[in-house]
Amino acid sequence: MDITSTISRVTCTAPVNIAVIKYWGKTDEKLILPLNSSLSVTLHQNELRSRTTVALSKLFERDKIWLNGVEENIQTPRIQRCLYEIRKLACNSSKIFSEEDIQKHLHLHICSENNFPTAAGLASSASGFACLVYAIAQVYGLQSCELSAIARQGSGSACRSMYGGFTEWERGDTNGEGSIAIQVAPDTHWPELEVLILVVSDQKKHVSSTAGMQSSVDTSSLIQFRACEVVPQRIKEMKNAIYKKDFQTFGRLTMQDSNQFHAICLDTYPPIFYLNDTSKYIIQLITDYNRVKGSIKAAYSFDAGPNAVLFAPKENISELLSIILHYLPTNSTDSNYLRGLSNLSSNKPPPPKQSVIGSIKLSPIHNAIQYIIHTKVGPGPQIVAMETDSTGHLLNENGIPVVTHFSS
Repeated sequence: MDITSTISRVTCTAPVNIAVIKYWGKTDEKLILPLNSSLSVTLHQNELRSRTTVALSKLFERDKIWLNGVEENIQTPRIQRCLYEIRKLACNSSKIFSEEDIQKHLHLHICSENNFPTAAGLASSASGFACLVYAIAQVYGLQSCELSAIARQGSGSACRSMYGGFTEWERGDTNGEGSIAIQVAPDTHWPELEVLILVVSDQKKHVSSTAGMQSSVDTSSLIQFRACEVVPQRIKEMKNAIYKKDFQTFGRLTMQDSNQFHAICLDTYPPIFYLNDTSKYIIQLITDYNRVKGSIKAAYSFDAGPNAVLFAPKENISELLSIILHYLPTNSTDSNYLRGLSNLSSNKPPPPKQSVIGSIKLSPIHNAIQYIIHTKVGPGPQIVAMETDSTGHLLNENGIPVVTHFSS
């Protein structure tokens, strides 16, 4: 292949994932090896995704990266680890490029955007690094290689975004062997499971996940008990619930694990507060709603941030939305306040039944939520544009960023 004057491009998207059995704490910061295994749900890319274009050419003087329209430092350790590992893999596996070209002559231009707020507890690093690794693999011709171990070295939870549906990130051993993502079930397995994300804040969190994890490992007396005694059994139960599509067990375990994760954060010294008053109100609201209904109709989960992720069977979503809009009303006239599978202009849910709200003794809180995303379980990374496509890329034919309207 004559590559002296060509630019190869590929554009991919990758999803956000939400852990229902949380990852918190590392045994190796450089390799990003987790203290415990974890299990997540991949969300649909129609609502939440990263989009990355990678261009590869001898014409480029050096590697470059642009994130959300701004050129960033590509020399950061985590990006460099991903580039090193994927180039090493390409040297061994690529049938398109020689080892000398890969290591010495070919440079990458990378442009990535999210269609949701970055660093606000919505797993932007997971989708971002998953998309980065997947797109670079495609441009090197590595379509059938195991990539989750490389994505893990960019952001731990990124390895889980390499698959759709339900995914386990296995802890592996102390040198990183076996610390990879394994798909538990595809996105088509449980199509009735849907998700509401209540965005309480889209601001950057005060304590990063990396700093929080290290502090917890150093100071929490509970974290080792969780990792060794609680999580292994909980993962087995969760996988069984997913296989059986047993929402009662799935919901209970999801809420218990979210609670325990934040208990670890409180047990950390100094304590870490990712939840705010609105987050705690949502926990009480869902607890009361399930109590009134006599079974688990919805389940909450909170990652390292105040935003609530609510899981519910599709048949319960309309009532759940009506409860949220009643107890967390908004004065917003923005038609995009409820986005995704539902919207207020065309299918606003009916008011909640008096028998339900009469038994939930909470006073409504106005304007506590910025917006709501309604989504469902979705697939893993996707190729959306190849070199022969004239549209869909974030880099033009010369490898320079183009103006897009991808972000929202």
